[in-house]
Amino acid sequence: MKSERDRIPAVDMSSESEQAGLLRKILQSSSYRLAQEDKELLASEDLRPVRLQLELLKPERYLREHNVRSTIVVFGSARLLPPDHAEARLEVLERRADPALKAEIARARKQLEYSRYYVEARHFAKIVSRRFQKEGRRDFVVVTGGGPGIMEAANRGAYDAGERSIGLNVTLPHEQAPNPFVTPELCFQFRYFGLRKMHFLLRARGLVAFPGGFGTLDELFETLTLMQTKKVATMPVVLVGQQFWSRVIDFNFLLEEGMIDKEDLKLFSIVDSADEAITVLCDFYQGTPPE
Repeated sequence: MKSERDRIPAVDMSSESEQAGLLRKILQSSSYRLAQEDKELLASEDLRPVRLQLELLKPERYLREHNVRSTIVVFGSARLLPPDHAEARLEVLERRADPALKAEIARARKQLEYSRYYVEARHFAKIVSRRFQKEGRRDFVVVTGGGPGIMEAANRGAYDAGERSIGLNVTLPHEQAPNPFVTPELCFQFRYFGLRKMHFLLRARGLVAFPGGFGTLDELFETLTLMQTKKVATMPVVLVGQQFWSRVIDFNFLLEEGMIDKEDLKLFSIVDSADEAITVLCDFYQGTPPE
């Protein structure tokens, strides 16, 4: 009959190096990683709801820490250049005097023409930031998509005023980076357009849209739709550039065809300058940011 001692398997002490190797494999295995540190897990299809929640919570936490109570959203084309850049580009193309560059020169002339909106966006953001941002309670903080063009101009205007501004950057197939004028602590990168759009409007008390393309139109019409359907509170929506907006969207045609109501035309204003846009905001709130 075997004793209790005989039934205990012997430990082979000579295989300590082998055991150490086995333990090392366990410690290096992705399954042993803390879930919060497992990038492969976080990037998996199953964890999309978690990623969505993180993109909701992270910016919200930073904005609270910096006392951002309300924002002014500025939309517009990423393709617009500062006047000096647009002028220099046109000069280079015209100096080459190459007939093959005719279309490119025409586009450069158009960019120079539209570069005035870069100036207007910068001026708008500077005035609004200087007038409404206070240390204890930051109101009407300028928020953009964080990219170039009109976005850069608006962030730059806030920078000129020595005040904070927000950039909501998004990962895209082509390489891109935020413009350098966004407040570093308030520059965020998003994977999902949907969560990015949500953050644009969570604290928004006004929206100013300069000339732009698909992205600008998408964000503008989503905001108008949310106000039309009472999903967000009514706020001033200002379109800067009478000539541009009257050609891009024929609002009166929509009304005549019965696609919108007459009251829907009151959801926005069309102006030609930053100063006029500021007047619309101040008239709406009677000069005082809302609680």
